Amino acid sequence: MPSKPIDDQRGYIMPIGGGEDKFASPTVLQKFIDLSGGNDAIIAVIPTASKLEDTGDIYVDIFEKMGVKEAHNLKIESRLDATTNKDYQDTLSKCTGIFMTGGNQLLLSTTLGGTPIAKLIRRLNAKGVSVAGTSAGAAFISGFMIAGGQGGLMPRCNMVNLAPGLGLTNKLLVDQHFSQRDRLGRLLAALSYNPYMVGVGIDEDTGVLLNSSNVIEVIGSGMVTVIDFSHLKHSSLHNARNNAPISLVDIRMHMLLEGQKFDLKTSLVEF
Repeated sequence: MPSKPIDDQRGYIMPIGGGEDKFASPTVLQKFIDLSGGNDAIIAVIPTASKLEDTGDIYVDIFEKMGVKEAHNLKIESRLDATTNKDYQDTLSKCTGIFMTGGNQLLLSTTLGGTPIAKLIRRLNAKGVSVAGTSAGAAFISGFMIAGGQGGLMPRCNMVNLAPGLGLTNKLLVDQHFSQRDRLGRLLAALSYNPYMVGVGIDEDTGVLLNSSNVIEVIGSGMVTVIDFSHLKHSSLHNARNNAPISLVDIRMHMLLEGQKFDLKTSLVEF
């Protein structure tokens, strides 16, 4: 594991399912710090998704107490902030890790989407800077994101709302608080619209590490549900109306724990 970003490969992408342990056993946050340079890490916290004024400051305090070199709260509250505030862009440019907090993913996407800040985050990740997001921040990481929807086991036509995301990867479609909020059906429904993507349903206090070789690894105390549509033989989505159930034939699902891996290129699980 590199102790600092390597300029010739993409940085790690780390969606977190929310509810990460911040004090007693902060395994997930510690892994993000390690990927960002350990004691030399310079972390930018982006609390844009949260409507709570102290969210950014709380994470800055946590990261500082965990021993990072620097942590900065980028209080990006409007598209104007994300477009014209050069101080935010300068601070972001010197960081070795970027962390997006939870809250409302639509607030995050409508504030940052298409702005210089969003473009800078993509460039930095391409140059080796690790990017993590928890809860809403996790949803926002991929090219398409789940913006909302209903809980439940059965996939239905109108149970999920989709929106553009940040676009760090077009391989993953992320859902968070997965087991805790009964979100299997809505992830299946979302994948039926995007069957070329791999779905990852991430439990609380659990994260997924996506490396530059497009292999994901589970970290944390919970489970990650991986849903693979690469062998899909039939979908009834085109005929579904008015919240009708969707038939999906020959999909694969894996329930992975910490340390287990899934290769997005080969669809193989490593134990």
